Amino acid sequence: MSITILGIESSCDDTAAAVVRDGFMLSNIIAGQDVHKRYGGVVPEIASREHQANIVPVTDMAISSAGIDPSGIDAIAYTRGPGLLGSLLVGSSFAKGLSLSLGVPLIEVNHLPAHILVHFIKDVEEERSFPGFPFLALVVSGGHTQLVIVRDHLEMEIIGETTDDAAGEAFDKCAKVMGLDYPGGPLIDRLAKDGDGSAFSFNIPVVDGLDFSFSGLKTSFLYSLRKWVSENPDFVESNINDLSASIQSAIVKILTAKLMRASEQTGIREIVLAGGVAANSGLRRSLMAISAEKGWRLYLPDLKFTTDNAAMIAITGYYKYLKGDFSSLGVSPMSRFPI
Repeated sequence: MSITILGIESSCDDTAAAVVRDGFMLSNIIAGQDVHKRYGGVVPEIASREHQANIVPVTDMAISSAGIDPSGIDAIAYTRGPGLLGSLLVGSSFAKGLSLSLGVPLIEVNHLPAHILVHFIKDVEEERSFPGFPFLALVVSGGHTQLVIVRDHLEMEIIGETTDDAAGEAFDKCAKVMGLDYPGGPLIDRLAKDGDGSAFSFNIPVVDGLDFSFSGLKTSFLYSLRKWVSENPDFVESNINDLSASIQSAIVKILTAKLMRASEQTGIREIVLAGGVAANSGLRRSLMAISAEKGWRLYLPDLKFTTDNAAMIAITGYYKYLKGDFSSLGVSPMSRFPI
């Protein structure tokens, strides 16, 4: 008997819906919100209003693109958290209403493990290998940076996380200091390709164990830039590629150093990358080089699965459905939702 899951994602500023059947993705529709670019970051109230406008047409498109009838849906998975509370309320309320109208179970999903589980989405057009348990996952996004031991699809343990800013936040804030548009991370990545990552050096925070810190690096970048601009007002414009490459190199070094330490301490050589910053070309290149040296089995996500999407919610819902792990209508969304 086939199991068809409709996934709903609305944790930040992307409204998304997807359909997964027996682990195969049938559709994955995302509506972004370009309006936030003019403000230099996501405005929560605007985001929630945009979700209200987008969620019905996005879901309708996901169902029609999957070639199914709503009556063929077996359960609805939705993002309970973490994320912006107003945005989460739109998605959770819609999922609950649709669950009631179709008479199917509701499944709450934690956004962060869902990023990891994109590695288990099957593709009808190509064969792909899946990580073997246990594996180490480096989850890197705008709001989170974590090292996770994954023992099963739904059994995960955080062994390291950021003590302050996330890696994606550091990218975006350093980009803003250089006068780049939001989101700045992808722009830094693009500019870094024509720059020298060793051109400038910044203070790298020293943190014990497997935890991360990026606020000190961000502060070092800001103060260094202020000094250089005071001496040469055109400094940023003249050195934008090298600056981008250097800050990217510093962030990647922090991430990969902790990942290597985690692998050594746990003995796990099966490595997974996940989250929005998993799209960063510098990080992907560095991990591929380290994997070749260390003999890791490395799994990099398709770029379409690095940003927030509903396919990751649907695939997580699929595994929870198999275990009968359903949610009640009384469950409220959570802005903070630990694994």
